[in-house]
Amino acid sequence: MFPIPKIPATIVMPDDAPNVKQTATRSYGAQVILYNRQTTNRQELAANLAGDHLTLVPPYDHPHIIAGQGTTAMELIAEVGELDLLLVCCGGGGLISGCAIATKALLPNCQIIGVEPELADDATRSFHSQTLQTVSNPDTIADGARTPSLGKYTFPLVLAYVDDMVTVSEAAIISTMFFLWERLKIVVEPTGALAAAALLTGVVNASEKRVGVIISGGNVDFNWSPK
Repeated sequence: MFPIPKIPATIVMPDDAPNVKQTATRSYGAQVILYNRQTTNRQELAANLAGDHLTLVPPYDHPHIIAGQGTTAMELIAEVGELDLLLVCCGGGGLISGCAIATKALLPNCQIIGVEPELADDATRSFHSQTLQTVSNPDTIADGARTPSLGKYTFPLVLAYVDDMVTVSEAAIISTMFFLWERLKIVVEPTGALAAAALLTGVVNASEKRVGVIISGGNVDFNWSPK
């Protein structure tokens, strides 16, 4: 095996991110810079920290990030074969953009539906209005979907490759997350449960269809309890 190079990493993360995410990131050796969502622009902070001596890696709005996340759908299709419908959780749009591109290349007739929280529905409104919409610090349990908007790359890709966008309630997210824990025995964070929530609560009609559901993210704070 080749040795893994120890590349220093600085991660810009909101100060209300789950403690488990902060702790895990530090345990991997990264320096974590926390910021307040209400007062600080993450992109500007990261750009200033990077300056001329660090490589800036965006969380979702970059061709390489989109391509990398698209392997999720590629691997799913390679394992299970034909799908009529693929449900994908959506925050900034990197995952759904990559998955939609890969799926349409492999299964042109497969329908791609993105799922957001009702309280953070900027991508859904953007999709249906064909105009980029934003949301400011939405109060959703799905912290990975608190992005302000789709990006300059992800917005046009969502319009070009995604067939529909829908939203799910906070109650649906929570109930689905606990269902996945209890029945599937997998640790799933709220954002990762979005697509499954749309299926299990009937927001998306999947009758007589072969359905794929992307479940992504396991940063769960087990000391958390619903309000």
